[in-house]
Amino acid sequence: MGTAVRPFEFIGCLELREMLGRIAWDERELLVGIEEVPADAIHYHSHSYFLRSRYLGAPYPNDFATWAAIQVRDRVLGERLAVIDPFDYGDLERLRAELVSIIDNHLTTLQTIPRVVYGEPFDFMRSTIIEIPTGLTARTLREFCEALTQVDLSVVYYHFFEPVRSKDRRSTDPAVWLEEALHLPALAARVRRLNPYVSSLDGLRTKLVAICTAALAETKGA
Repeated sequence: MGTAVRPFEFIGCLELREMLGRIAWDERELLVGIEEVPADAIHYHSHSYFLRSRYLGAPYPNDFATWAAIQVRDRVLGERLAVIDPFDYGDLERLRAELVSIIDNHLTTLQTIPRVVYGEPFDFMRSTIIEIPTGLTARTLREFCEALTQVDLSVVYYHFFEPVRSKDRRSTDPAVWLEEALHLPALAARVRRLNPYVSSLDGLRTKLVAICTAALAETKGA
């Protein structure tokens, strides 16, 4: 098990939220809003959802699905939006297009547009992620694994969800560091196969630590 020349730096984050001043009272207004809001808003209502739900996996793992199911009480649309995995899409515009397609297809099957009766309107928002250096670094897999058990869950979010928007994935993506700095392509592949969307941040950390611990045990036993 080698030592990396370039250490992995663990970075946490804070989310500064901004209201866009746009709301939706029915599903047609939600559709038009999704078509027109900045891409950062799509990211906020899909990826950033996990930063606000750190410990528990939500039944509707994005804001669009949650609103449709809970506020509009349209469980059918809620379920259809809930199965969208943002990590299946190469960029936010492709994710936006899929959201629009699902809602539009759903509305064509209905005679009336579902709307809020007793619930709250959908409030479009976006956010800015502020990096918070933790001071923790790792040059070996053991150090990487030990640091993971100590850091705040915002660190897990930053390194698994923010690379979607990062222009320099080499400095933020753990799988890239494991492959390029530690020369562990098999382990990097296992990390890439982890799907952050099907778990909470806490659950994702548990799986990541387990994978790294297993790799350390395999090396020790070799």
